Amino acid sequence: MKKTFALHVQGLHPDRRLDAIKHEIRKYLRRERGKPLPEGADFWDFDCRFAVPPNPPEPVALADITRLVDGAAAAQAGQFYLEILARAAQRAPRVHPSENPDGTPLAAAPYEGD
Repeated sequence: MKKTFALHVQGLHPDRRLDAIKHEIRKYLRRERGKPLPEGADFWDFDCRFAVPPNPPEPVALADITRLVDGAAAAQAGQFYLEILARAAQRAPRVHPSENPDGTPLAAAPYEGD
């Protein structure tokens, strides 16, 4: 999704327009997450960029999008640009606390008894 959203539309209350924009963003994310994953991928990751014109788009975290949209509306910006691109990704394996990052067991500390 690469789109410029207008925050002020004649005939719509600004709060309802803001709700509609957030709904469209969530709908896109839900649709992308529902697509089948390619071989070897665990989940859909999203590369996001956000900008309030005339500033250039900057990379942002997916979790920050709602806050940025609210900030643009609070700043009375007329519009903002949002880019969300889905990509298949694979999670890194978890490392158990008793193992080194390469999977070998941690060396036991020598006993320091009384």
